[in-house]
Amino acid sequence: MSQGGAAARKAAEPQDRGWAWMVLLAAVLLQGLTLGFPACIGVFFTDLQHEFQASNSETSWFPSIMVAVLHGGGPLCSILVKRFGCRFAVMLGGLLSGVGMVSSSFCKSISQLYLTAGLITGLGTCFSFQAGVTVLGYYFVRWQTLANAMASTGVSLGFTLWPLLSQYLLDEMGWRNTFLIFGGILLNCCVCGAIMRPVQLASGSPLQSPKPAEEPGGRAEGEQLSNGASSPHPELQQQTRRTACFQVLQKYLAFDIFCQNKGYQIYTIGVTWMMMGFALPHVYLVPYAIQNGVEERRAALLISVIGFINIFMRPLTGLLSGHRVFAGRRIYLFSLAALLCGLSNFICVISAEFSALIIYCIILSIAMSGIGALVFQVLMDVVELDRFSSALGLFTILESITLLIGPPLTGLLVDITSDFRYVFYNSSFFLISAAFFMALSFCALDKKNKLKETSKIPLDNTPRYQYTEMPTEPQSESQCPAAVVHVTSI
Repeated sequence: MSQGGAAARKAAEPQDRGWAWMVLLAAVLLQGLTLGFPACIGVFFTDLQHEFQASNSETSWFPSIMVAVLHGGGPLCSILVKRFGCRFAVMLGGLLSGVGMVSSSFCKSISQLYLTAGLITGLGTCFSFQAGVTVLGYYFVRWQTLANAMASTGVSLGFTLWPLLSQYLLDEMGWRNTFLIFGGILLNCCVCGAIMRPVQLASGSPLQSPKPAEEPGGRAEGEQLSNGASSPHPELQQQTRRTACFQVLQKYLAFDIFCQNKGYQIYTIGVTWMMMGFALPHVYLVPYAIQNGVEERRAALLISVIGFINIFMRPLTGLLSGHRVFAGRRIYLFSLAALLCGLSNFICVISAEFSALIIYCIILSIAMSGIGALVFQVLMDVVELDRFSSALGLFTILESITLLIGPPLTGLLVDITSDFRYVFYNSSFFLISAAFFMALSFCALDKKNKLKETSKIPLDNTPRYQYTEMPTEPQSESQCPAAVVHVTSI
């Protein structure tokens, strides 16, 4: 008994103390290096246009691809983590993002930037960010919520520091040398990944890197495939492969939840629509300010103001939304934040003076803090936790599509009209319409559920919140806690 207890204590030793806090520090740095990185791209917008003689639409594809891959590569990262572990995924991501930015410094056309800085760097930052968040679930149990909140401050720090550093290096060295330096900075993700050594179970096996055959259901699927391969009937073999593919898709992309859970369906559509306008100010605010006579250094400062206020507002918003008064009503807070975000854009339409833009950045940052703090918390409210991981996979892929096409389409409109104000008109339209759609739809859904309750219609597996409809069966496979994998990525 004493030996077993000692072994258990030794296995739990890394958790919540000691090396775990070094891992948390690495996670903070990772979020600043990866999720905060796209915030600086607007600083280079005008220089890239002049260098490659590109239109607004063509230039905006470069940050759009980067952000879309950063958000949409989640399912691929999950597969990578399951097979090779978090440390490998973080270090691979650091290598990809560094190589992508170094290659970007040698690009001869804007289309080459789509591949290097957009796809390669975007995929690398996705791997490093998501695997870095996942590993916190293995190192923290008691202080898990605190660890996630502290790690998310890295995003705000990155938002604050990247634009200032970008503008300084751009003035001193030009964009090519700046991208070369960025490649070296992003390689530090590999150092952060090296810190994230696997947590050992009492048996001595790494917790976070199970072998594919050791995963629950993995061996059975392997046997089915091998039996199918040796079967004399090709149709049976093909059917077995289809079944395996369907199981993988259902595991990482929750189409069944989307079809049956009205709350998840409404929320996914609403957020996907909202993302068409959400990223527009981040891409076009700096070139808009420069076009209206604001000095380049002061224009870059605008993005840093948004990040600096986020450092304080995001944790505060998270604490406020966690109060029992808002239990089951967080979707309305989220809709209110999206509405405020949309309305704030009219400040830029009215005036492009630096003082007015500072006021705009303050209001926008407060609204963004609400969106960032609540986006995944609301998703947890509308989906059963045992299916949250797969629900998030479909959610992030759909929002990444609109994040990809939103800025280029708006850039095309700016090219046609030669008026940057259409950026903010478009952003307001998508944000405000999405806010009303989600708020009114969930209000109607709540009323419908209340009518069902009053009419005493039996409901099986009554969910925690009124607008959750779909009962789900727990997954058979072990996975990291849902709340850990999904720290805010906005």
